Amino acid sequence: MRNLTSLLLLLAWAGPVSGQTALAPAQAQALVRRALASEVRASEDASHPMRYRLRRSSPRITSTKEIVETRDGDVARLVEINDQPLSQTDEQREQARLDALLSDPGRQRHRKQSEGSDTAIVLKLLRMLPQAFTYEYAGAEGKVVKFHFRPNPGFTPPDFETQALTAMSGELWIDAAEERVTRLEGHLQQDTEYGWGVLGRLNKGGWIVIEQADVGGRQWRIVRFKMKMDLRVLFKTRSFDTAQEMSQYAPVAPGLNYRQAIQMLRGGGNR
Repeated sequence: MRNLTSLLLLLAWAGPVSGQTALAPAQAQALVRRALASEVRASEDASHPMRYRLRRSSPRITSTKEIVETRDGDVARLVEINDQPLSQTDEQREQARLDALLSDPGRQRHRKQSEGSDTAIVLKLLRMLPQAFTYEYAGAEGKVVKFHFRPNPGFTPPDFETQALTAMSGELWIDAAEERVTRLEGHLQQDTEYGWGVLGRLNKGGWIVIEQADVGGRQWRIVRFKMKMDLRVLFKTRSFDTAQEMSQYAPVAPGLNYRQAIQMLRGGGNR
């Protein structure tokens, strides 16, 4: 979860402050472009790995994991189910999974490859955002500026992964001093078909919310992510209804390998 749009997937507080001077359209577009360029640079920078806690909730289950970012990809350990410590059986199962990961480095290589593919999609989406939407200044509170965004009628998506951008509108909040995105809310205003509906369709009404913050040392990370979307593939509909909270971010040593991360997660390293 290192960047803003893992987010847009695998695709408030606004109101003008008294005395705040509205941004002209050209100023608004320039601020958005600079902030999105900052997100691209941050997504490409893997030199500040972190350890953090991820709590993921769905209608069926809530799980909490400790995650460490390493040069070999992320490593996770399940620590709670439905906000309760693991049972003895679940703890034994989790330890066996970590043992299997240690004995078979190929599993971690496969995970890193998958993360690399996801990152490539994220970067593609980030680079498309300035031209995919038009942005309208909608007020400010302190140093945070709010924009409405809607599809740019002149934008032609180059592939399936960017198709959903043509149907999404919403709000974007930017820390003007840091030129970083603090919040994004996107809503699908119409059905989005892939391959003329043959490959799949995202249904109208889906939405996504992403919140970012400085977690220390001027390192910005996602702290909240919510998504509710229905994806129809052939004759089957998959519903995505999830809320994620990322907390307790702490830096770890650059160059940490996945074996060292497992030792850390098992209690051999300090936060």
